[in-house]
Parts: sequence; structure tokens; C-alpha cells
Amino acid sequence: MTDGATIHLHDSVAAIDGSAWDACAGDDNPFVSHDFLAILEESGSVGPGTGWSPAPLGVYDEAGGLIAAAPAYLKSHSQGEYVFDHGWADAWERAGGHYYPKLQIASPFSPVPGPRLLLRDGEGGAALIAGIEAVIDQNGLSSAHATFITEDQRALFRSAGWLIRQGTQFHWTNDGYGSFEDFLAVLSSRHRKDMRKERAKAQAGLEIVHLTGSDLQERHWDDFWRFYQDTGSRKWGHPYLTRRFFSLLGERMAQKVLLMFALRDGVPIAGALNLIGSDTLYGRYWGCTQDVPFLHFELCYYQAIDAAIARGLSRVEAGAQGEHKLSRGYRPVATWSAHYIPDPGFRRAVADYVEREAMMLNGDMPLLEERTPFRRSEPER
Repeated sequence: MTDGATIHLHDSVAAIDGSAWDACAGDDNPFVSHDFLAILEESGSVGPGTGWSPAPLGVYDEAGGLIAAAPAYLKSHSQGEYVFDHGWADAWERAGGHYYPKLQIASPFSPVPGPRLLLRDGEGGAALIAGIEAVIDQNGLSSAHATFITEDQRALFRSAGWLIRQGTQFHWTNDGYGSFEDFLAVLSSRHRKDMRKERAKAQAGLEIVHLTGSDLQERHWDDFWRFYQDTGSRKWGHPYLTRRFFSLLGERMAQKVLLMFALRDGVPIAGALNLIGSDTLYGRYWGCTQDVPFLHFELCYYQAIDAAIARGLSRVEAGAQGEHKLSRGYRPVATWSAHYIPDPGFRRAVADYVEREAMMLNGDMPLLEERTPFRRSEPER
């Protein structure tokens, strides 16, 4: 980090130059790109009335160039984060404190591991963390939370004294497969048969299409909006994203979008939205208007594997939770978040909880791995 650098708290990502932001964010992970975060703001998915108030931080050199940034939000609730701290909030409120607003360093509504300290030259992380802490301390906020951080940034936060919390997701790894059949070949015979049966039942009478880039049209977003609303109303009470979000996504990030539809007689009855990273396919949203056995698994998991293999991607991340992914070839992996809690007593209580939670999760990992479908003996004849 150069001498004379200054830290600014902004009120929107859109107020920061896009090319400067992306020079810090890189192009590996679309969820921290300037386009994605600005689309959330412009579409009204974050901002007034949502409980997500943009508050990104920027570190600038003496010439005014952006050298580090963090996507940050003042939160008035704990929804749309996928790292659950409702119990912490309840405990702090019962003790007479005010848990909200808190500062969330995250890509909203995106349980996707990725950088949260965006560093142009790989430097400035310590200063950025210090700036985040200053926002908390100077404004009397309860806490700051950086969720779904990367392995290398976990070390930065730990060095700064933040509490590190472990979680679990289920990811599929491409071990050099040339086709879905190559992937099936490393599974046990029973699981191979089960997957083939599931796929056959899901696809019966349907056409599966993949849309990206210039293939995406506004009518496709109309169709997907119906699917998204159905799932959102059942899972969250109301959808987090607005209809305009999807139009803007198609306008500005079409090459990063992979939209999958299941068609019956040419009419979409289900859809799954994915974003494409440099080496990862990220599954985000799914919905349907007809109940078809195994179609959820087909569109969200098996078609994602097909697409990753075809594109030479090394991984599929299919979102948060879902132990049913294990039997579909998605393996358990640890995820990480970092938490700054200045009150000593509250910090001790949270630290104890996080330690006990990690012991439980680490104990579960071998048991989860046993539930995967991979062959554990000599090849079957």
C-alpha cells in the first residue's frame, strides 16, 4: 500500500468508476463485478426500502486512483445473506444493545465464495479492513460481517483479529471429464443407474434449451420471472430481486448468463439461471409452473454439470445448503465468513459459538463425504 492513501465511504457502487472497480475486482467472479452490483442498485433490488443500503468503501492513492474496494451494505435485517446470525441479533437485543444496522461486506443475495476485499495489485487489504473497522467504531455499530470470503482473504481477516466462522456447501468438481458419461463412470453402479433413471424421467416429453449472450431476449426474462416469483414467494415470502434486475442483467452481462429452460410443446415450464465465471458455473435461481419428478435436479445439477464439462469449467457451485446434492455428485466443501465485533463480552459469546459450530461441522464432513456416489473400490465389471 502506498503512503498517502485515503479511504472513502461511498453511497453507491454506481458512484465509483466501473473500470477502476473492475481493475480491483478482477474478472474471475461475476458477483463482485461493477456491472452486477450496479444492476442491483439501479433495479431497486438493493437501496431504499430493501434493508440493504449500499455503503461501498474505496481506498485511493495520492493521485486519486482506486487501489482497493469493498462491496458493503448497511443492513437493517439479516435476510438474503445465507450466513445466519439471527441468534446473535436476538442475544444482543435482549442484552439491551442494538444489533442493526450492521455492516455487511458481501454480494447481496449471492451465497457465492469470492473476494470481498477487492485489491488492484494484491495490496491494501489491511488498510481496507482497518477502514471497515473504523466505520463500525466511529458510528457505534454492533458489527461487520464479510460473508463467503476466499481462502486467502480468510488469512487477512484472521490476522486482523476478526472471528472466522465456518460453513458448508456442496460443489461439483470437474476432474477432466469429457462428457457426463465420463463422470458417471467414476460412480458406483447403483448411483449410475439412479442418475440415468432420474434424467430420463425428468426429460420425458420435454426439450431442454440453454440460452446465453445474444440468444437472450426479453420474453425469456418474462418467462423466468414467473418461475422466480413462484420460488421466491415460497422460500422467502417475497422475491429479493425486481423484474428490472433481470432485464438489466440481460442487457449488460448476457455473456456471463446461462439460462436453462425446460419446454413442453415449445412452452417454458421451468427454468434455472446460472452465471459464468472464469472457471466456475454458478447456479443461482430456479422455478417451475409444472411439477415434474426430478426436473429440479435435472435443470439445476445435471444440466449444470453438462454445461461445465462442455465449457471446460472446473467447478459447479449450486448455491447454499441442500444435502440432496450429495447423491448427485456434489461434494461437501468448507465456506468461510469473517466477523468484527468490538464489544468484548459479545465477541466472547460469539467466539464460543463459532468454535463449537466449527467442531460440529468438521465432524460432519467425513459423514457427508460417505454419502457421495463415488466408487470406493476397484472398477466394477
